Amino acid sequence: MHIFSLATRNVLRNWHRSAVTTGAMAFAAAIMILFAALMDGLLRDSERTAVAMNLGDAQIHRHGYLADPDLYSLLDDAAALAGNLRSHGFHAAMRLYGFGLAAAGTASAGVQLRGVDMDNEASVTLLHRHVLQGDWLAADDPHGIVIGRKLARTLAVTLGDEIVFVGQASDGSMANDLYRVRGILKSVGEDVDRAAVFITIPAFRDLMALPQGAHEIAVMRSDRNSDLDAARERVAALAPQYEVRDWRQLRPVVARLLDMADIQTIVMVVITYVAVATIILNAMLMSVFERIQEFGVMKAVGVTPWNIVALIYLETMVQTAVAAGAGGLLGYAAANYFTDHGIDLSHMASGFSFGGIAIDPVWRAYITPQSLLVPITFLFLIAAAAVVYPALKAALIRPVSAIHYR
Repeated sequence: MHIFSLATRNVLRNWHRSAVTTGAMAFAAAIMILFAALMDGLLRDSERTAVAMNLGDAQIHRHGYLADPDLYSLLDDAAALAGNLRSHGFHAAMRLYGFGLAAAGTASAGVQLRGVDMDNEASVTLLHRHVLQGDWLAADDPHGIVIGRKLARTLAVTLGDEIVFVGQASDGSMANDLYRVRGILKSVGEDVDRAAVFITIPAFRDLMALPQGAHEIAVMRSDRNSDLDAARERVAALAPQYEVRDWRQLRPVVARLLDMADIQTIVMVVITYVAVATIILNAMLMSVFERIQEFGVMKAVGVTPWNIVALIYLETMVQTAVAAGAGGLLGYAAANYFTDHGIDLSHMASGFSFGGIAIDPVWRAYITPQSLLVPITFLFLIAAAAVVYPALKAALIRPVSAIHYR
């Protein structure tokens, strides 16, 4: 028995039903590929915002600094350590932090002053490309600052407006000066959007009376595809006297959400394909009942039950393969479109947050091998599970009863 040619002929025998079944599977596969690509895009943007816009791959602090960010808790050898890290293939930038009050007109807000290493920050983060209005910091403009968008709204300031900063310097004196808003950032995260004031490190040192040292060194791998844990261990070996944490340890909520995303995608695929499974089950049962006499004759002439099961399965797999091909092409085309154009959700809200990390309101897809293979693989698995009962029903038919079936 040429089982493949027989299965193909049976599929084409009632082509209307086969077309509906195949079309339903193809549509579901395309939707799931698009959904998986959109989820991958969301996660990629979340990680990019958390890492490339703020944290870096890893950070170095004195022990206890993260729990109590004290102005005096400095990495005294920060410049030498950052240079050593760069000599070992990492990108590294020093950072300084201070706290105080910013005021403009009648409005005021508590802020975190952030000293930026103008020579090396651009190799660690992409903040300099994330300016919504105005320009990034400039080494020749010590009184030019860049602030978060929500802080700008709180203080009711725009580009060129003046802000007074008041705090306490490291020598106990009053740290206060007048600054001009040079730039306003796009959304990065709640801590940056609401309270961050960026200033160059030399200007920070003059204001806060900190002639040397740094509170933090942000580190980025040269090869982002290399193992993060191994990179953290290498950094820790170069700075054994300090605390080294990677971005997953610094933002555990975001890390857990990213880890759970694959499971969420699989759950959605299974839920959607359960509906498709009912269509497959119904179509194959109808096909079996229409051919009961035919199966009876086949068994009477010596066709084994396993051959009947193989025939039913092959008929289903032929339709599934066609659906997978069509759905894969359609899903890839849709995902590719939304990779370039995205889904603009800015009309729903001015900003989105994911575990405290700001998300671009234009939601873009990101195509990966996994986003293509997972929906198609599960389509074959669900189809194989759905046809178990129809196949067994046909295989267990008694030839005499089947021949006389009406």
